[in-house]
Amino acid sequence: MLICFMMRIILAGCRAVKVWGKSCSEVCGTLLSPAVCSLALGALLLAGCATSRQEINSDRTFDFKKDTFNFANELVWAYEYDSQGHWTTYHRKPRPSYYQHCFVVARSTRQFYNNARFDPSKPAVDDATYRRLIRKVVTASPRASLPEENKIIIPGFADLRSFSQAHELLLKGECGGAWQSYVQRGHWRMVFPFSRDHQERTSQELLRELARNSPIVVHLVRFPRLTINHAVVIYGAKKNPNYTEFVTYDPNQPAQPGVITYDRQTKTFLFGPNDYFPGGRVDVYQVYYKWNY
Repeated sequence: MLICFMMRIILAGCRAVKVWGKSCSEVCGTLLSPAVCSLALGALLLAGCATSRQEINSDRTFDFKKDTFNFANELVWAYEYDSQGHWTTYHRKPRPSYYQHCFVVARSTRQFYNNARFDPSKPAVDDATYRRLIRKVVTASPRASLPEENKIIIPGFADLRSFSQAHELLLKGECGGAWQSYVQRGHWRMVFPFSRDHQERTSQELLRELARNSPIVVHLVRFPRLTINHAVVIYGAKKNPNYTEFVTYDPNQPAQPGVITYDRQTKTFLFGPNDYFPGGRVDVYQVYYKWNY
């Protein structure tokens, strides 16, 4: 009976991916096949239910101007309201060269923050050495943090922002392919309902994580609606009487910080309008923090 139940979940996930196809292709690019979806969900479900995690603490505070990438995850589609007030889309021309990487950029941001240190006092090195160092950073677990003595030293630069400005193509090529945005192991969660109590627990969990100076990667969805499928990094919070403003780094918009608002009365996360989302409610959950997320 348990196996049948798990298989029903897998098949439900595959059907849901078909429903979600337009959103995937518009926001991120391409769509996983039902077979791939089935294999991914099956592996997660059959791996067991126990979870383990390492609490990540940092002695420094995430700095948007230093700890983020200088380049953007670009969009294949342009989004806007038409003359009748309908949210519509059309292909960007020319087609961008770097897209479908929101999860890759968000994950890499967390990995550089937790597992690397920049040292501008050391001389810069050649591209081959930087390539090797980048690979060491992005193959380190995003769910843990290396001890200070084992941090990967990036010489010749003061921070990730300046490093990514000088070596944009190198980082784009080494941080990971677009496919990694689609096989992120936490995607299984979006096919299940998000209750208001779940979102309340999520808001409290985010605040606890932020108290440890740990940047948090979250998945923003409105499944099975076709409006958003995106990853951002939360690195700060401002509490007000009725709501909390979570400060974000959005891989699509690296010029300035963004905000996700949590309304404590309605237990709802709200994401403002931008050039890829008309604004409104989103469901939020953490990724890259436990073995099955």
